[in-house]
Amino acid sequence: AALRLQEDLTAEKQAELEEVGKRLNTLLAERVNELERYQSEFFGRLRDILQDNENIRIVGDRFLLPSELLFASGSASLGGEGQRELDKLAEVLLDVASAIPDDIDWILRIDGHTDRLPINTEEFPSNWELSTARAVAVVRYLASQGVPERRMVAAGFGEFFPVDEGSSAEALQRNRRIEIKLTDR
Repeated sequence: AALRLQEDLTAEKQAELEEVGKRLNTLLAERVNELERYQSEFFGRLRDILQDNENIRIVGDRFLLPSELLFASGSASLGGEGQRELDKLAEVLLDVASAIPDDIDWILRIDGHTDRLPINTEEFPSNWELSTARAVAVVRYLASQGVPERRMVAAGFGEFFPVDEGSSAEALQRNRRIEIKLTDR
């Protein structure tokens, strides 16, 4: 009788646990859908604003800005034209971000990429340092425009994730880029 009672209690607890799991999955799915809605709004509005710049490409859920738009060759200092493009991005992001509820844990991911030509300077001993410094420069600039620092991440990928495997000047140029993505943390 004691064993049967324990088995019944265990079965009840298992059923309760399954119900809690279902509710948690439902809530999680609702949050993911909500973030996707804000991602779509951000993506659509940014696409409308940046569509006049033929240099900026959209690949999947990311914006690809050519490094030449933002930086001089071998540099991680933002130029004036790049600042103007980032101003547009910051304006849209701040507007969309103000509508995102605080309990949605979103980030703006800034990825720096280089071409496969090696760099070896005192400031940038490799493409990793250059790509990371460029991503950080974009994050710092966006922060200066009011984008919350805790909502951004900078990553440098060096030459290791090319979008074009070719070796032509055009292929190398396509690989030198900053990728921007609004995502969850």
